[in-house]
Formats: sequence, structure tokens, C-alpha cells
Amino acid sequence: MRLKSVYLKTFISFTNPVMQTYPITNQPFDYSALHEDDMAVYSPYDHQRVISKLTTELGILYYKTRTIVLEPLPEAMLNDGEASPVPDVILTDNQTHQTPIIIEVCHTKGLKKDLKKVKQLIDDDNYGIREGFVYDYIAEEWHQYRQEGGWQLEDRSFSAVLNLDFGPFL
Repeated sequence: MRLKSVYLKTFISFTNPVMQTYPITNQPFDYSALHEDDMAVYSPYDHQRVISKLTTELGILYYKTRTIVLEPLPEAMLNDGEASPVPDVILTDNQTHQTPIIIEVCHTKGLKKDLKKVKQLIDDDNYGIREGFVYDYIAEEWHQYRQEGGWQLEDRSFSAVLNLDFGPFL
């Protein structure tokens, strides 16, 4: 006959050498209390792949060849001193602490939301953003909004700030 019992197991944490105890049971864990969306982030591989390609190519230009003056950072806060929006890619000026360029990567179904987000961030003028790009990886289309000039209808992957076309990176 097998007894179901509760044991107390003691361990010493390497980071905090205080004795701790926790119960060990033979009872199945009740997973119904957990919710899948508690830590969920919708970020498919295709989305992450585009971010990776952009930050890799821009990183080479910034860190290796030093042909651009803005540092590309993936999924970084616009203001690292306080809670702030987090575009998919920012290009930041470490001298002025401004972020002149942001890039959002989206699925066609999320395009409208990201277009609104980019326009609002630029129009609110809280972070020094001069150009905002949205790349729809399903349609393979770029969209661009500028602080001066609004939505661009031509050369939508071309950054006037950097004098650089992001299109060939993808």
C-alpha cells in the first residue's frame, strides 16, 4: 500500500543562503488556477526575424563601419528613465538622448493599430521622434510617417534622417 503524504524539503539557495522549506506532495497540481495569457506576448518568429534582420544590418552600420550615428536597439523603451512605449526597433542618439527614428513590425491584421501608434508617438512629440516606420511582413510593405510631412507615399522605406533605405535589409 502506497501512502500519499506531504514532505518538507529543505534547501539552501546559492544567492540567498537562508534556509527555506517548501511542501512536496504526491497530489497532482491544480493547473486550473493558471491562465495562459498571464505572461503571453504575441510575437511570432516571422515578426522577430524582421526585427533581428533590421537590428543586425543597422548594428553593423553603427558598431562596425560607423556609417550611422544612431544606435539601433530592439524592443527598448523610448525613455529608459521611466515607463514608456516600446517600439520594435528604435534608433537612438546617445549624445542627445533622443530617438529620432522608430520602427514597428506587424502582421497585416495589426497594421492599423501600429500606424495609429506611430503617428501618435510622433505627433505627441515627447521623445524627439522625427520618422516612424511600420513594416507589414505579410504584405511586405513599408509605411512611413514624418514629423514634417505626415504620411509618405513614395520611398516609404527610405529614412531622410539617416539618408538610408531600410528596404534592402529585408
